[in-house]
Amino acid sequence: MADLKGKTLLITGASRGIGLAIGLRAARDGANVAILAKTAEPHPKLEGTIHTAAKEIEAAGGRALALQCDIREETQIEAAVARAVAEFGGIDICVNNASAISLTNLADTEPKRIDLMFAINARGTMLVTKACLPHLKAASNPHVLMLSPPLDMKPQWFSGHVAYSIAKYGMSLAVLGLADELMGDGIGVNALWPRTTIATAAIRNILGGDKLMRMSRKPEILGDAAHLVFMQDAREFSGNFLIDDTFLNTVGGVSDFDVYKVDPAMPLAPDFFVPEEIRPPKGVQIAPLSMLR
Repeated sequence: MADLKGKTLLITGASRGIGLAIGLRAARDGANVAILAKTAEPHPKLEGTIHTAAKEIEAAGGRALALQCDIREETQIEAAVARAVAEFGGIDICVNNASAISLTNLADTEPKRIDLMFAINARGTMLVTKACLPHLKAASNPHVLMLSPPLDMKPQWFSGHVAYSIAKYGMSLAVLGLADELMGDGIGVNALWPRTTIATAAIRNILGGDKLMRMSRKPEILGDAAHLVFMQDAREFSGNFLIDDTFLNTVGGVSDFDVYKVDPAMPLAPDFFVPEEIRPPKGVQIAPLSMLR
């Protein structure tokens, strides 16, 4: 497949950040993008809405459908998928990007936050994928992509934020199981995760403010990495847990990663959940954790 022209992507959490970056990269090929997110009206702390995202997708060369959807609600998911299929004629790619985060120890994590993270990260991912399955099975090179980490079962990735980690790893466990379950249908199921923090609203509002934003990469790196996933033969490329820069380097031949830096003068901050054995490409330097304190 040369590009994604005429293909339809359904992306959750696509009103901003990583989800929007994936949609914009596909739009440059002339793809159709169904934008699923909750934000339909401007928010004081969150840039973008489903409508502003749709304008950006169309400006980039794609066709867009803005769909307000809470993926905790099965009926809303089913309605959104039905509208996307009615508008574009099918679904070729399902991107599960929407996620909720609370980096709190268990004693300080309210039950409603636990419920939110499990309902969006794990349950929502499975419900969205389930709703897309009949249409993916009819597609020529169908992919399901989770924005979730490799399954690296070390205490350091759980301690201090057990509820979030279990909910997030739930998405990765879905990759492990569905890649095998859907093998006979020719559907590629993979996970993609960033090596570094990515300059998104979560970084600015929850994790670290301006300094961490400057130590981050732009969402475009995940847009490019996701696009490379979709270029693979779904029957042959499935069950992979990918780190963005390593995948772009080894499969895509990318060697210049400075273009993705928010601030070229700042070192890069490491993200959670990146296994030590998946080394960065040559020339990529990651800051020690001490610099983040």
